Amino acid sequence: MPKVGMEPVRRKALVDAALRVIGDHGSLSVTMSEIAKQAGVSPALAHHYFGSKEQLLIETIRSLLKQLRDDAVTALKAARTPREKLSALIRVSFQADQFAPQTIAAWLAFYAEAQRSEETRRFLMIYARRLRSNLVANLKPLCPADAAEHIAEGAAAMIDGLYIRQSLRSAPVSIEASIALTEDYVSMQLGRVGI
Repeated sequence: MPKVGMEPVRRKALVDAALRVIGDHGSLSVTMSEIAKQAGVSPALAHHYFGSKEQLLIETIRSLLKQLRDDAVTALKAARTPREKLSALIRVSFQADQFAPQTIAAWLAFYAEAQRSEETRRFLMIYARRLRSNLVANLKPLCPADAAEHIAEGAAAMIDGLYIRQSLRSAPVSIEASIALTEDYVSMQLGRVGI
């Protein structure tokens, strides 16, 4: 008989374990048994809660995106000006839990999976649209709309590119350096349009 109230705890443990196992493997070619073992539950219980590995992987990416969204909302509420909000978005993109090696490996595995999975692609498109929308919304008060679109595209590409560079581990970039590079890009672009 399952313990009442344990489902949310075990589901979270399985999602966290999936993130760790994917990060360790650097790909989605992990088994439900490996994830269950990492979470300290049986593979049967993992299947009971998620039905399939694919559904557990979808829940893992959903969890990453929810955490990123929640952190962005909190950071944006604390910032007062559009420029402070841009800086908050940049900092959130590189915060320690998102920029950890296992999390970066998981993000890259999900990007690779998006080439084959429409559902994974849909989640990653949500992330990309949300980032771009937040950047554009806070750039528009600072510059013309076309410049805001251009700067947002560049900043988003820079954020994604720094994640890729970090994943290579041959030329790791610190959190502080990643933030500084992205901030420099945004400041330079705003300077070009007279801000």
